[in-house]
Amino acid sequence: MNEPNVSYDVLSPVKFLTRSAFVYPDKLAVVHGEKRYTYKEFAERIYRLANALKNKGIGKGDKVAFICPNIPPMLEAHYAVPMIGAALVSVNIRLASGEVSYIVDHSDAKLVVVDSEFASLVQTNELSKVENYVTVCDVDDTRTLEGMEYEEFLQTGSPEAPDFDIDSEDQLLAINYTSGTTGRPKGVMYHHRGAYLNAIGEVLESGLTASSSYLWTLPMFHCNGWCFTWGVTAVGATHVCLRAVVADDIFRLIDQEDVTHLCAAPTVLIMMSTWPKASEVKMKRTLNIMTAGAPPAPTIISNVEAMGANITHTYGLTEVYGPHSVCAWQPTWEKLSKEEKAIVKSRQGVPFVLTHYMDVVNPVTMEPVARDGQAMGEIVMRGNNVMTGYYKDTESTAEAFAGGWFHSGDLAVMHPDGYVQIMDRKKDIIISGGENISTVEVENVIYGHPDVQEVAVVPVPDDKWGEVVKAFIVPKAGKNPLPEDIINFTKERLARFKAPKYIEFGELPKTATGKIQKFKLREKEWEGKKRIN
Repeated sequence: MNEPNVSYDVLSPVKFLTRSAFVYPDKLAVVHGEKRYTYKEFAERIYRLANALKNKGIGKGDKVAFICPNIPPMLEAHYAVPMIGAALVSVNIRLASGEVSYIVDHSDAKLVVVDSEFASLVQTNELSKVENYVTVCDVDDTRTLEGMEYEEFLQTGSPEAPDFDIDSEDQLLAINYTSGTTGRPKGVMYHHRGAYLNAIGEVLESGLTASSSYLWTLPMFHCNGWCFTWGVTAVGATHVCLRAVVADDIFRLIDQEDVTHLCAAPTVLIMMSTWPKASEVKMKRTLNIMTAGAPPAPTIISNVEAMGANITHTYGLTEVYGPHSVCAWQPTWEKLSKEEKAIVKSRQGVPFVLTHYMDVVNPVTMEPVARDGQAMGEIVMRGNNVMTGYYKDTESTAEAFAGGWFHSGDLAVMHPDGYVQIMDRKKDIIISGGENISTVEVENVIYGHPDVQEVAVVPVPDDKWGEVVKAFIVPKAGKNPLPEDIINFTKERLARFKAPKYIEFGELPKTATGKIQKFKLREKEWEGKKRIN
């Protein structure tokens, strides 16, 4: 038997469970409807799952896919699977069956756990590598796949802690597939060290403590819940599960479970701020909200904070384990007006305490842009929380890591104070008559219109200017703004050439994580034509 290294221990987020189960055995760990699990019970369920997987031949290097909403089995998988040396593949439940089949097959998953509501997404005839299926019957007892029910499956495993088969921090912990792009999703590989450090980063930046109660509005399948699946457990806080993101349920659980923290894309913040009873909401405790995804409009931030929330704006991508930077609050900002505070809060900010490295550079020369809030470049990142690469895709990995940094594809400026502000995605920037137009800048102005709930701005072809601005708008309930109202509103606040030439009202296409899929809007407008830039 090898002696332990007195000065070193492998960093793994799985070990957060061991400590919290020891320190807080009787403390409430997980809430799901009427179900309540203490940390001792939570750990025993995880150990049962780990041992049950081992009994099915799952071990180091194997892949296990989970297709579930934000319910306890999904949370348990984040510990049980990597604990035995396997890698977790958390699958987006809002994908089409063909996309799910591609991910499960591409990831080489040997065992699939699926919630019964989403069992129809699993086409077993297309998945020759899968050896076993397990069905979670959370709200529906109908099973359409062969194999055991989840709770039965747990009973086949011992409640005793298995030997942790983790011998390297670089060991593969999870594969998370990208979404919202035009090509096939890419498998982003996470290791134990990155997940451990990013989870601690989330704790530090969000202010989680043992007295916190965290509501699962953010999908656990998205960047492993930005690593909060491990961070909440690390401090012994309470996980409050939420199967579907519905405004009524969000506000009910905030009040009922004394929720202190949640994470959400801007689309969820819009849902909360436009809830019919939103004007009556006054939080009993400050609700700390971490938001990321599309840059949130200052108007949305202001509306949600009026309820008694405190919003922290972060920025990241699947390739960096979720958030990488934070709009760290400056004491001098306390003197700003409410509107000015919302504007500075909408910036992407500075690196997390534990991420360190982020810059805005010329993507060709890799030279930093001027720190003047005007010069635009690409956001690049490096550090412990950058993926090890794309699974079985060396070409895309090399492209993403060109120059020794991870290339985000996001165009931004760096302000004199060192804070980054996204101006656009590379593919979204509008070049009209030689002038660059930031779609984010135009969207932020339009969000200020009292009749607008959501907006997406894209370039559309124009014979004279090459391309011009078009805004797709979701009006607030009961409101019917006219196109000319929106156009004039924008012209009063921006250079006239930045104002939309066209307006279209209707629903917006989105990914499962709430990001508006601008590429679908662009494709419709440019069908049969070719963008020059």
